[in-house]
Amino acid sequence: MDNFTHSLAGWALGQAGLKTTTRKGLAALILGANMPDIDVFFGSVPWEPLAMHRGFTHSLVGGIVVMPSLLFGLLLMLDRWQVARGASFRSGLAMHPWRLLGLCYLGALTHPLLDLQTTYAVQLLSPFSGAWFHSDSLFIIDVWLWSLLSLAIAWSRGEEKAGREWRRVPMLAVAAMLAYIAFNLGLSQTARERVLAASPAAGDVFASPDPVLSWRREMVWREGDCYRRARFTISGSLGPLSACAPSGMDHPWVVRARADLPELRRFLGWSVLPQAYVERGRCGGRVKVSDARYGDRRDSRLSFEWFVGCEQIPAKARPD
Repeated sequence: MDNFTHSLAGWALGQAGLKTTTRKGLAALILGANMPDIDVFFGSVPWEPLAMHRGFTHSLVGGIVVMPSLLFGLLLMLDRWQVARGASFRSGLAMHPWRLLGLCYLGALTHPLLDLQTTYAVQLLSPFSGAWFHSDSLFIIDVWLWSLLSLAIAWSRGEEKAGREWRRVPMLAVAAMLAYIAFNLGLSQTARERVLAASPAAGDVFASPDPVLSWRREMVWREGDCYRRARFTISGSLGPLSACAPSGMDHPWVVRARADLPELRRFLGWSVLPQAYVERGRCGGRVKVSDARYGDRRDSRLSFEWFVGCEQIPAKARPD
């Protein structure tokens, strides 16, 4: 998910009342909800454009054990430094270290759980395994979650400033968010079952929700060395299956490039459904590898491109 959604999730939990349990509670929830994305600043990504990361810092070990502990230590040191300088705190709350630690863990836990809902997937078992996990319930930017959580937080803050009850609406918003995700999880599971019924040989099935009409799914799956597609609607029907499009990954130029280009290997470390497009010229040619999860994306930034010289040896590789 995008960082705005992550921030809203942590903020909504705070406005539901958790921010009053300890000083710096709201900071722990919001920063914890974003902290796993620190990997983009340290090169810990499978591919340079930073559109893909979600490795160790999003895993059960890094994201849910290591990251919250680091954040807790930083917030506690900041608080002690402020106290030593005689700072006053508008919240009037006392510092409860164990509660703060719990909120750091809760905030950090929301991050991989939300990222897990998208087709971009996360490496939950990193560094022990590079396997990608996904549940496909949400688009990468979900306007319905944006609206729900933003409105609930804005209302809550207004009521809080007016001295009225301000926790109930964010509580309901968090409950509605969980129900919305559960509903979409059910849709994606039903869509996968329809695919397996129509194509028993299907493997690596992805159900990509539409950006706004989130009850629709663009289904794509592997079938041998090619990919098929179909549309799924809330009625439970699966549209016509597309022809099986070859992956192209067995092309000699691609096979050679996998051995010669570390950049391509990093891209393929993220790309679950890689698909190669080869354009031959009079001398050499051009190859672009994208990911079938995102359609025919020959002109997409979610791809890797290189050129083949007259000797049929990959020459200069460059991210698109």
